[in-house]
Amino acid sequence: MKYLHAMIRVKDLDQALDFFCNKLGLKETRRHDHPEGRYTLVFLSELDENSPEIELTYNWDQDSAYTSGRNFGHLAFEVDNIYETCANLQAKGVIINRPPRDGRMAFIRSPDLISIELLQRGKSLEIAEPWKSMANTGEW
Repeated sequence: MKYLHAMIRVKDLDQALDFFCNKLGLKETRRHDHPEGRYTLVFLSELDENSPEIELTYNWDQDSAYTSGRNFGHLAFEVDNIYETCANLQAKGVIINRPPRDGRMAFIRSPDLISIELLQRGKSLEIAEPWKSMANTGEW
């Protein structure tokens, strides 16, 4: 068995693509428009043939925001430097909901309120400011 993808529903496809591609650095690998069902599927990954994907499902007629629930859990990404990654995301307007106070783990949320865990590759970095003193913001 091979893990393929996780699917999340998005209300605004352009906003979701901006977040996942321009801010997190994923790439669109393929897209399928289904006019008969009035939805679009967009697949994102690191463009590595062995990488699992995120499937964004955009229902064309969805007017209201999807409800969020913690039953989904979260998506997780390993990063080379948790501090640099969080600083770059902050510079792009992303709220760091759970800062990497421990030098290892942070949480952010997508525009559709999907929790995303960022994990330091290898050993935790030395605990450093401003992250050490930064409080949580909102839910994650």
